[in-house]
Amino acid sequence: MCKGLQAGEMCEKLVGYSAVYKVCFGMACFFFLFFLFTIKINNSKSCRAYIHNGFWLVKLILLAAMCSGAFFIPDQDTFLNAWRYVGATGGFLFIAIQLILLVEFAHKWNKNWTAGANHKQMWNGLLALVTLILYSVAVAALILMALFYTRSEGCMYNKVLIGVNGGLCLFVSLVAISPCVQNRQPHSGLLQSGVISCYVMYLTFSALSSKPPETILDENNQNITICVPEFSQGLHRDENLVTGLGTTILFGCILYSCLTSTTRASSEALRGIYATPETEVARCCFCCVPDGDADAEDHIEKRGGQTVIYDEKKSTVYSYAYFHFVFFLASLYVMMTVTHWFHYESAQIEKFFTGTWSIFWIKMVSCWVCVCLYLWTLIAPLCCPTREFSV
Repeated sequence: MCKGLQAGEMCEKLVGYSAVYKVCFGMACFFFLFFLFTIKINNSKSCRAYIHNGFWLVKLILLAAMCSGAFFIPDQDTFLNAWRYVGATGGFLFIAIQLILLVEFAHKWNKNWTAGANHKQMWNGLLALVTLILYSVAVAALILMALFYTRSEGCMYNKVLIGVNGGLCLFVSLVAISPCVQNRQPHSGLLQSGVISCYVMYLTFSALSSKPPETILDENNQNITICVPEFSQGLHRDENLVTGLGTTILFGCILYSCLTSTTRASSEALRGIYATPETEVARCCFCCVPDGDADAEDHIEKRGGQTVIYDEKKSTVYSYAYFHFVFFLASLYVMMTVTHWFHYESAQIEKFFTGTWSIFWIKMVSCWVCVCLYLWTLIAPLCCPTREFSV
């Protein structure tokens, strides 16, 4: 870009992967400072809570100043090399938090609907129907990937990984319903493993789509691309449209992950705090607050155009410090994703979705970490029988 515009040497500092690193550095510093500032806030009416819930123009100016100031950091090469490892650590931690919350979501879903099955048989039917749908989706995804991402010759990576991930889904499903696990965890069932299987199949598909294309010589000694669906090559003709749409979806998913990861329930789940079976109320939308807890949000005050819910029964409605910490990690995750993780020198927004080996392996490892986390929740009570586990 800079050569085409003939903008000079300073242009290189304002575009490319280094600019992404600097902007995300300012964002990460902003959220990390507010993470430190909001630690141990237990009262929504404290001075620090007022700053968290207001002063938006001041905070926006501060964020813009920090992002702009990052471009004046001396010794750019040392900064970029060091910040890369910080970004990788934070990005991996963000992925780990999402995987932990996914496993917690699966257990919470099954536990909530199982509690309803003790009173109404309708919940047993819903459990069976949803479980059947989840496994149908997972099996269909496995078959389609085997059809479109493999061929009789070549595609060894795809064949092995599809087989391994499919086998892992079958393995955790059998473990979930095994008698030894059922004796210690009566709530364990196929619904949780169905959720995990669908997510593993999604990550497998995403990883295979992110893998660099493989080429071989055909009968006419011409390079042809293999191990990808034939119809997918036509989907990338308009690269600008694909890049713009894909980037919008990416940032939308990250924003959704951040917002759902900063609720009180998710922060308590990461600390191992769950609702007791006696307080479970079966609901189709079990993530919402039940009617019985409506009085927990009885004190609502509108100030400055913003609705602030005051609930001091369990400290604030959500953890302010945890909220900023998740956005701090999300800033690092965005930075690493946009710059192709460890292939940042060749990262270009126009080639954002062409695929690299680093993105491929990160998604595949995420599959295995997700399976290991879920498997640990099943076998931990067997490995440590003297400890209490609640999922």
